[in-house]
Amino acid sequence: MAAQNFRAAQAANKGKTYFLLASMGLLTGLVVYAALTYFGTGTTSSIVPISVGLALVGVWGSYYGSDKLVLTMTGAKLITRDQNPQLFNLIEEVVVASGLPMPKVAIVEDSAPNAFATGRNPDHALIAFTTRILEVMDRDELQGVIAHEMSHVANRDTLVSAVAATTAGAIAILSDFLMRMMWFGGGRRDRESNGNPLTLIVSLIVLILAPIAAVLLKSAISRKRESLADATAVSFTRNPAGLRKALEVLAADSTVVHQKSNAVAHIWIESPLDARAASRLFATHPPIEERIATLRAMESLGS
Repeated sequence: MAAQNFRAAQAANKGKTYFLLASMGLLTGLVVYAALTYFGTGTTSSIVPISVGLALVGVWGSYYGSDKLVLTMTGAKLITRDQNPQLFNLIEEVVVASGLPMPKVAIVEDSAPNAFATGRNPDHALIAFTTRILEVMDRDELQGVIAHEMSHVANRDTLVSAVAATTAGAIAILSDFLMRMMWFGGGRRDRESNGNPLTLIVSLIVLILAPIAAVLLKSAISRKRESLADATAVSFTRNPAGLRKALEVLAADSTVVHQKSNAVAHIWIESPLDARAASRLFATHPPIEERIATLRAMESLGS
């Protein structure tokens, strides 16, 4: 029953991720259509590839160098087995259970308990832990954290995040270009030839709201990948209690990591950013209480 439960959770979160990614694709098509309607083909045909190209260069450059970039941004330092053999042994247990290659391991000197994973694929993966999380968690809890981070590697979440960020970036750049053209009179001649004023108004609203919608979708995708990683972690350890207790430790600790910028907030197991109700739509993680409740439900079904 427990196995069916976490597999159902995996399937549900994968399905929701695919739906959200498809929604971002549809939103991109809607923005392009709105731009063509409002400005005409002459203006938009050159701006669309420029927007996509700029987004691709920025995001995919970061994607291919994600491990080195994140090490720099978080202050994480690579360690060897000799420096922490117990941690390496615990990671290797999860590696065997998951069938993944052994990742690089790093430590972040920080007083807040947290951890993250990055790397463009399983062969270039890196998992990192703050010094505090190694101090406050027992073996089962730390194993749950490791399994969660290895799940991000297994599920190619860095790739999914790159796709979502590229799409959202292209929408933002395209909308920004077109809005600037609108204010400075660009494309006026094309608009005069497009008859229906209602269509022009709708197109303008789409161009204004699309960047916000893209950010909301990107955040929703990130939240679903966190939920998916929780379920996948249980499939590796067969021990939902370990990860559940680890999340309870994180929930009880109010300290946050020093490197808490928006650029890297989504990679931590617990978001270091403010999670007030007003910002939940833009949050990169589900509320930690919901994650704990889901894992507790898995425990009860397995008992």
